[in-house]
Amino acid sequence: MNAQSFATELEILIRARYPLIYIQTTEELRILPLILEIASRRGKKAFEWSYSTGIVPAGSNLQSQKGRSVATKDPLAALDQVMDQVEPALFLFKDFHPFLARSNFAVIRKLKDIALHLKNSFKTVILVSPMLEIPVELDKEITVLNFPLPTKQDLGLLLDRILEDVRLVKELQIDLDPAGRDRLLQAALGLTLGEAENVFAKIIVKDACLSGHDVNQVFAEKQQIIRKSGLLEYYATNDNFENVGGLTILKDWLVKRSCAFSEEARLFGLPFPKGVLLLGVQGCGKSLCAKAISSLWQLPLLRFDMGRMFGSLVGSSEENVRRAIAVAESVAPAVLWVDEIDKAFSGSQGSGSSDGGTAARVFGTFLTWLSEKTAPVFVIATANDISHLPPELLRKGRLDEIFFVDLPGEPERADIFKVHIGRRGRFPENFDLLRLAAASADFSGAEIEESINSALYEAFYSGSDLATDHILTSIQQTVPLARTMDEQINRLRSWAEGRARNASTPRSPEFGTHLVRKVEF
Repeated sequence: MNAQSFATELEILIRARYPLIYIQTTEELRILPLILEIASRRGKKAFEWSYSTGIVPAGSNLQSQKGRSVATKDPLAALDQVMDQVEPALFLFKDFHPFLARSNFAVIRKLKDIALHLKNSFKTVILVSPMLEIPVELDKEITVLNFPLPTKQDLGLLLDRILEDVRLVKELQIDLDPAGRDRLLQAALGLTLGEAENVFAKIIVKDACLSGHDVNQVFAEKQQIIRKSGLLEYYATNDNFENVGGLTILKDWLVKRSCAFSEEARLFGLPFPKGVLLLGVQGCGKSLCAKAISSLWQLPLLRFDMGRMFGSLVGSSEENVRRAIAVAESVAPAVLWVDEIDKAFSGSQGSGSSDGGTAARVFGTFLTWLSEKTAPVFVIATANDISHLPPELLRKGRLDEIFFVDLPGEPERADIFKVHIGRRGRFPENFDLLRLAAASADFSGAEIEESINSALYEAFYSGSDLATDHILTSIQQTVPLARTMDEQINRLRSWAEGRARNASTPRSPEFGTHLVRKVEF
């Protein structure tokens, strides 16, 4: 829903004599012009109320409000004035939610009396608040509307206005081609107009320049929103797919969806990608992929920590999940990373006997959102143990695809050695990568990285530079996890066969790899 369709819906409710309308938003300045426009079109007066001003004509400035009666600052007095108003009118009450708490029974009862009275009048009370607070007494009288965040078009008009205001400043450089402008506006989606205006102005003041490369500063503004929620972690990462060895099929799948958040994709009929589940052996790059997706798609990366969701009060855990989801959607488009989802929801099936059903309800809330979400939030979930995965999560429609991330094959291990040697300031061409790859059969990416770190210690201690022989010695001294957990990994491979796509080309049997003979009974 955009602002225009919201205004149409609001006007229909007013014309239909809905007495109490509750709009949940922080953007009072965007709501007010819509109210004034509807009032003008319907031939009604418009008033606004806040605890600091009382009831005043809507849209009047603070200077003109000086000297007015302060009696209507009291909510009961303000509601009395609504009752006394004879002419058709719209009343906008700002931040009225503290007076709707259970302890304010007098205000709640008064508002209910007004609701019954307004049905026979041409007056409407509109409550605007950043949070939803509806007492049970008013549950049948209040109609709730969610005010939509600015669209890309709204943000474009704001950006044009800002550029027009500063166009005469000679020191300012504007380098916004159509592609750069689109990237900047795409990054700003999810911000309110006030937040977007602040961050555009901050970029201009800080750099005396505005270009499509300033998307990271827009993400920093979104980081503030996430930090204030206290439920999600914002990951600022520089990792990209150049730092990920192998996984060619997964990389190709993700690259093809990198432009799926654009307006051209919507016109083409493409839906937003929902997400993927990366299932596989520990240390093979699943978490690194989550960080690389953020860089590839130039979207903020949010980490969903299930441990933060569980509260001590009954019902608070489910509410925390809903709030975390709301925060993720408010900064969309974004990537939501749920690490080790198998551990997070491992107890959901037996939750009734262990925690009173809390884990099951939290899991249900998350699953419902996965199925029904319309916001462009791409979920990337990682898991190591399929035996702990609830079957409901694996159903098609909740996530786009399930990828199995196996131990890297020999060519992929050569790529991984190349990446990690280069990241440590050495030239990979000075090392025998093929020899290293052959010697490290059954090694995960994390174990390859650790072998290089161990070799660096040895080289530094011996007073020589890192060489192939140092790494080979480190490899020989390491027993990879795949050999100590052979049965579990083979069980994982057996499950993934036919149920999940390979993230890379299938592994060929290698020397030193234990093959399981399959027999029939």
